[in-house]
Amino acid sequence: MTDALDCIAHPSPNHGPRKGEGAVDMIILHYTAMETGPALERLCDPEWEVSCHYLICPQGQIFQLVPEDRRAWHAGRARWGDVRDVNSRSIGIELANLGDHPFAHRQMEALIALVGDIRARHSIPPERVLAHSDIAPDRKTDPGARFDWGRLVRAGHAIALRAEPRSMDEEAFGAALARAGYDPEQSMACLLAAFRLRHRPGAAAGPLDAMDMGLAHELASRFPFSAAD
Repeated sequence: MTDALDCIAHPSPNHGPRKGEGAVDMIILHYTAMETGPALERLCDPEWEVSCHYLICPQGQIFQLVPEDRRAWHAGRARWGDVRDVNSRSIGIELANLGDHPFAHRQMEALIALVGDIRARHSIPPERVLAHSDIAPDRKTDPGARFDWGRLVRAGHAIALRAEPRSMDEEAFGAALARAGYDPEQSMACLLAAFRLRHRPGAAAGPLDAMDMGLAHELASRFPFSAAD
């Protein structure tokens, strides 16, 4: 992390060496589902075997728990494209939030600054700023429906889709999401829920619809996963 951002060192023992030869090319966003203090304790407790690189509290303070050149344990069983060891290819950011209320203004401002700093240093494209629910749709929903992706989009640190409705086809929907990076082995229900959390927050629950199809086609067309990225 650069000196331009004020960061509080709070080392966690829960990390290891990055594996493989791929460069860091993803940022994964999480919420803690607990307040800042208990979250820091959990992320630094060797018995829990979880951690992240950064934790941001609602007041905007940034805690660094794991150096960026080390593999933090935040993603768990996850996949994006052909990357199955997401921890070795990503920076994990936890936001102290219970998941049932909006994220604080100062917290979001700190996140925007941190994500911008990380992206610049690692040359990470905005489409690789991902939700935990994107990479583990059968297990996770964070950072959840209350997270304001629009603020990251306006800052240039995430993508937004604009599309016209298309004819509904579950097979084509799954194929489009797989081209973008989603795990093709996941169920349709998991994929649809994760996709809506990210690209249609607040969308009514229900079966696949024409807008889902249009947005999935746009995602796959504009931002296909490439191992060479």
